Amino acid sequence: MPTPRALIVGTGPGFSASLARKLAGEGYSVALAARNTDKLAALAAETGATLHACDASDPAAVAALFGKPEAAEAEVVLYNASFRVRGPTIDLDPEDVRRTMEVCAFGAFLVAQQAARHMLPRGRGTILLTGASAGVKGFARSAPFAMGKFALRGLGQALARELHPQGIHVVHIVVDGGIRSERRPDPGADTLIDPDAIAEAALHAIRQPRSAWSAEIELRPWVETF
Repeated sequence: MPTPRALIVGTGPGFSASLARKLAGEGYSVALAARNTDKLAALAAETGATLHACDASDPAAVAALFGKPEAAEAEVVLYNASFRVRGPTIDLDPEDVRRTMEVCAFGAFLVAQQAARHMLPRGRGTILLTGASAGVKGFARSAPFAMGKFALRGLGQALARELHPQGIHVVHIVVDGGIRSERRPDPGADTLIDPDAIAEAALHAIRQPRSAWSAEIELRPWVETF
């Protein structure tokens, strides 16, 4: 059987890196895409992944990415790109707000559109969209991020209803809580979400039989309130 391929767009040191390791360990050929791929050299060496520079909010750049077999033939595509700006609404720079929407939602549309175009002829594939607490509840001084993540959630719901009957599994993953990292160590008692645990949940979603597909998964540490 041919080696399955996976594409991760918006790769960083957290969940997306954990999923890259997880999928590589499962025998996938992994492609990593980001605006700046220099920071991904170590992860690429560890996982055997290929690197692809891409601004996910640029339609031409995303189309060019999917012109490569590493993306076009991917059976699993994760959109994990994100951008946010905080502050009082009255003080926000409109261009920063526009950029937040472009990265959080418009880029997800572009990547999902291209992924679906290549998956539909094969009649199978999985598209994962990384959501956040802000996609289900707005927070003060964080309106742009809520706008972008609410739009992402709407995209995921619409795509699932459209593509599930055509064999393409779409999953919006709500990460409702802080993610553990070197810059954000867990103070103890699992109060932050382990990125490896998010990757494990994503792998379970990828493996779900189509008679019981999830369109959305919510992940939160046990201390996080609903």
